[in-house]
Amino acid sequence: MIGVGIVGSNYGRTVLVPAFRTDPRCEVVALAGTDSARTAELARAANVARGLGEWRALVDDAAVTAVAIAVPPHLQPEIAQRALDLGKPVFVEKPLAADLAGAQAMLASARKNRRPTVIDFNFPELQPWRLAKTMLDVVGPLRHVVVNWNVENQATRLRLESWKTRGDGGGGLLGNFVCHCMHYLEWFCGPIAGLNARIFPLPGRDAESSIALALAFASGAGGSLQMSCASFLGSGHRIEFYGDDGTLVLANPTADYFRGFTLMQARRADNVLHVVAVEDIGSDQSPDSRVVPVARLVRRFIDACESGGDPSPGFTEGYRVQCLIDAARRAHASGRWIEIAPPGQDLLPQEKGP
Repeated sequence: MIGVGIVGSNYGRTVLVPAFRTDPRCEVVALAGTDSARTAELARAANVARGLGEWRALVDDAAVTAVAIAVPPHLQPEIAQRALDLGKPVFVEKPLAADLAGAQAMLASARKNRRPTVIDFNFPELQPWRLAKTMLDVVGPLRHVVVNWNVENQATRLRLESWKTRGDGGGGLLGNFVCHCMHYLEWFCGPIAGLNARIFPLPGRDAESSIALALAFASGAGGSLQMSCASFLGSGHRIEFYGDDGTLVLANPTADYFRGFTLMQARRADNVLHVVAVEDIGSDQSPDSRVVPVARLVRRFIDACESGGDPSPGFTEGYRVQCLIDAARRAHASGRWIEIAPPGQDLLPQEKGP
């Protein structure tokens, strides 16, 4: 039985605890937050044996043999590196860190200690998305891809101030939402070779509300991405793939981030998009739609804890996305097009090989 300790009493408690409990090979044995009394009460309510007010006590606990982390990005590197140095596999939230240096330190620690790592990029765990990836050859060589994602998130609706609304500290639109897009676009379409970006604030507030990116893929395809977290009754999340031989579309018009996606396709002989049937691989009974895709990542993580291996997405993919986030911020600040090194050649200079 793998003893899992979860650092973070919000997402960690509401999503990670039930996701890890779907796998009978592990048990959530401890929960850590910043307020010891509150965390102890939350742990009791969630039937977790120990509630701690300090992450070090959890990571150092001998009963904890794997660590899951759900804290703001600037806090993740220290926690993850401590766990890895103790030989404990690590499951983290996105983005990996607040900046490239923090992300690189985490990647270096994972490689040095050779322990399994997973990062919670969970959209590719959805069945319509996995089917879409297998069908990309239907559209032929990709010409361009378009992402439109327009929602109003809770932080914007309630005018909250947190890392999710501010670009500093690894958050804002890029850290909270667009990092998902950067990961899944490369998962679908291959490496991004260059981009330009413009980030727009919420009027009158120090909060990011929308972003527009132009993208170039190493394959020669182009792309565009427009995302807003300040769109009341927004159009939802839609990804359109246009190729020489047809079109493939993933679309979710609902306010639920994970439930509601349909897959559509059209070939040259068609004059409309046709809905593609997606096999139901299991009933989703969770009140939180994030639990099921995270549980699929958990299963992969526990597999690696038991048998070794390098599960994906891990810190390598997390670092790659951090490079893309950094490029987007530099593009916005400079107003210039930013060229991006291929994966594996994008480490900071002090870490490059001979």
